[in-house]
Amino acid sequence: MRRYATGRPTVSGTRHAISAGHYLAAAAGYAILEAGGNAVDAGCAAGLALGVLQPDLVSVAGVAPILIRLADGRTETIAGLGHWPASLPPDVFMREHGGEMPSGVRRMVVPAAPDAWIQALERHGTMSFGDIAAAAIRFAEEGFATYDLLAESIGAHEAEYRRWPQNAAIFLPGGRAPRLGEKFVQADLARSLRHMVEQERAAASGGRAAGLAAAHAAFYRGDLAREITRFIAQEGGFLSMEDLAGFRSRIEAVVARRWRGHEVMVCGPWCQGPALLEALLIVERLGLDGLEHNSADYLHVITEALKGALADREYHFTDPALGHVPLDELLSEAHVAARAAAVDRARAHPGLPGPLLAGGTALPPATGEALPKVEADTSYVAVVDRWGNAFSATPSDGSWNVPVVPGTGLVVSGRGSQNRPDPAHPAGVAPGKRPRLTPNPALVVTRDGGLMPFGTPGGDVQIQAMLQVLLNVLHFGMEVQEAIEAPRVASYSFPSSFAPYEFFPGRLAVEARIPAEVRDALAARGHEVRLWPDTTWLAGSVEAVLSDPTTGLLHAGADPRRPAYAIAG
Repeated sequence: MRRYATGRPTVSGTRHAISAGHYLAAAAGYAILEAGGNAVDAGCAAGLALGVLQPDLVSVAGVAPILIRLADGRTETIAGLGHWPASLPPDVFMREHGGEMPSGVRRMVVPAAPDAWIQALERHGTMSFGDIAAAAIRFAEEGFATYDLLAESIGAHEAEYRRWPQNAAIFLPGGRAPRLGEKFVQADLARSLRHMVEQERAAASGGRAAGLAAAHAAFYRGDLAREITRFIAQEGGFLSMEDLAGFRSRIEAVVARRWRGHEVMVCGPWCQGPALLEALLIVERLGLDGLEHNSADYLHVITEALKGALADREYHFTDPALGHVPLDELLSEAHVAARAAAVDRARAHPGLPGPLLAGGTALPPATGEALPKVEADTSYVAVVDRWGNAFSATPSDGSWNVPVVPGTGLVVSGRGSQNRPDPAHPAGVAPGKRPRLTPNPALVVTRDGGLMPFGTPGGDVQIQAMLQVLLNVLHFGMEVQEAIEAPRVASYSFPSSFAPYEFFPGRLAVEARIPAEVRDALAARGHEVRLWPDTTWLAGSVEAVLSDPTTGLLHAGADPRRPAYAIAG
């Protein structure tokens, strides 16, 4: 098998390991582990810190889907995804915005991340909100060094940040985008987080649970909630105090399937996680035996399997609390076999395969020459602790297409952009409905009892990168870091999850480290190959931790395509 040189080693330890989308977030979570906290405490600390350290990609007031597996085998997901305001007119985007999703407050849904972190702590953590928020507050208050991707991202969206003076004040200090190595400070955000901690401390005499409840109330029913809703109403949005006061993220069962003796777990079809399972099962049905890693035959199989799974995402996925998703049918042996049978080994499907089950929706027209406009949002954190608990979370929400709430530093989740403006679409808008989310944490329980939480940013590239890394580890036998750094591809042959929902039939982006003869062979099969650089953040940034019961070691890797790092000890 072809092997790949890595720029970093797989890091290994005997007690605990963490991998996160920024090195300071990994350090924050590791400090919690060293102080005696468990994987949930550490994951919440790192996840909250990511909202400070990657403020162009992740919002403290954004989304934070979480998947947890406890040492005793119990599993659950905390959706960490807000719903549309109750007062949203279902036809508002068709009637007032020409069928488009506008930037600004009207795409805002209930901010779910603070609730998700606090619920995780309440249910399975051991520490206070103040304990896990300390690093995030420090990084916001004292600042941190601007890194390449942050400078690039803010610079690319400088015009959008200028639309709102309060955004420009934070993200364009001194009237320009921050430069590499300059200190980036978010004083208002530090004060908002500190306010939550102060409210927790004021209630501490009632015990840890009372303190966590007070921190939650400070955001969802107190001064911060009033500032958020007053500003949104002033700007013509719909989010109300009632929407915030009654909010709790849904606690739901994982969606899991067996594969070669491993158990692969994802969140529900309110996100794209089940499409990862479907693609994996289609690939297995097609067969990988004898296929060389990143050969044209292999990449063709992967790409066509993903097209089938992402077609079903387009036709069927929605908030299952408000609509029917035929999930058992989509993951059934019969449906997987039908999707696999439709794959032509010699020829790429020219667009998106049609629906095989009842339902489906009209596809948008094909988009022009370029690759899709990328909303560079999302990060990820994976943790496994010394007791065998595992934590997987994918916090998200960018800051250039929605306004900061003045004086708070908070960017309320604009995740409504992942619903379609037309209520008739399976993922169409509706009051109280959750958007169809791209962030999707995952976790594998290996056939020998090991744990592998893993995930990535990257929008529609997420499950594609995750599938490739999963197969690199569990089919090709690569070490975690090699599996992550190996070159990747990504299809765009489906409507984008992000407004304006662009569609690029047949488009396949390929990192240039994949040999020219492989790229040419893919093109000869009908894939419209577009060349990425040797390594690009557009291919995602997979982080993973893998425990090995046979050796007692935990191995962790982090993707150098972004400022991610792993620590083990």
